[in-house]
Amino acid sequence: MHFLILVLSVLSLPYVLFPSHLQAQARKPNAAMTISELVTYNGKDREAVLYAGAKAEGKVTWYTSLSGDSYKGMAKAFDAKYPGVKLEAYRVSGSDMTVRMMEESKAKRYIVDAVETTEGNLMFMRDAFLLRPYHSPHFASYPEDAKEKSERGLYFWGIARESYIGFAYNKKLLSKNAVPKNYDGLFHPELKGRMGVSVSDPAYKVIGAMLRVKGPEFVKKLKVQEIALHTIIPPALLELIASGEVLASPGIFRNHTLNAISKGAPVEWLPMDIVPTNVGGAAIAVQPPHPHGALLLADYLLGPEGQAVLDKYEYGSAARNLGFKKWRPDHGIATDKYEKDLERWEKQLKEISRRSQ
Repeated sequence: MHFLILVLSVLSLPYVLFPSHLQAQARKPNAAMTISELVTYNGKDREAVLYAGAKAEGKVTWYTSLSGDSYKGMAKAFDAKYPGVKLEAYRVSGSDMTVRMMEESKAKRYIVDAVETTEGNLMFMRDAFLLRPYHSPHFASYPEDAKEKSERGLYFWGIARESYIGFAYNKKLLSKNAVPKNYDGLFHPELKGRMGVSVSDPAYKVIGAMLRVKGPEFVKKLKVQEIALHTIIPPALLELIASGEVLASPGIFRNHTLNAISKGAPVEWLPMDIVPTNVGGAAIAVQPPHPHGALLLADYLLGPEGQAVLDKYEYGSAARNLGFKKWRPDHGIATDKYEKDLERWEKQLKEISRRSQ
């Protein structure tokens, strides 16, 4: 599932040279701006400029890995906010999105305008010269570690949403004294042979978190708990927990659990010692065919209205403290190291788990 980007030598889209300061001056009447001017523009009429240009462009093409109904809800809200600009959203996994953008770039078929996907995949895109740094007035509302810095005041992306990986369980079937408060609690006898994990990045990142705070010997000892390995995605595993087929899992997303609870599922979620955190960043393509629309959408995703849509679907925010220690395993490291980490965590997960029946 994982892959290394090995195409830096075949891609031939150099970055443009950016001005040394953001353009804060008023725009000349009827003056068309180039993409390099647009990505730095910070005039008071920025939204009006982008909206007028986006209406002339007619649409904006958005590649996103948001799951469920959330990306549809975002598209609907954006269309309502900006009539005349049709948001064409294509939902695809982050890794498939990267491959798709690479193939389009090599063929010089520039389709995508704006991107929203996880940080690991954004790192691959950045290193393959698939993204263009830009300015958004909403960057000021986010902490520095929630933005990927480029040069001269621009950023490759800003973190638009967070998803937290922790322990989910069936509250009707697991006794209160067996509910773990930390990783050590996973050894409770009541959990033996009744926990499950999915073959997916979230489960691998849980192993990475355990290694980080407890060490390799702790992970090896978990084999005695006979954790079942399921070849399904985490939301499907959560459904098995709700039905009672699986009692619990340490690799379930908080937002999936909260959505299930809202529909009556007898499940609960809690954080462990540290909480692996998947983040989704808002970025724009290096050659967006609809540049005004691309920037308008990026601003919307990072601004209060887009954030309200994501909050509706129980996504977290980089600007909010929920009282537990977050850990972004793909933040601040080289892409090749991150790839190797995932492969190592996957191998260790398979060594300590058993195949589900």
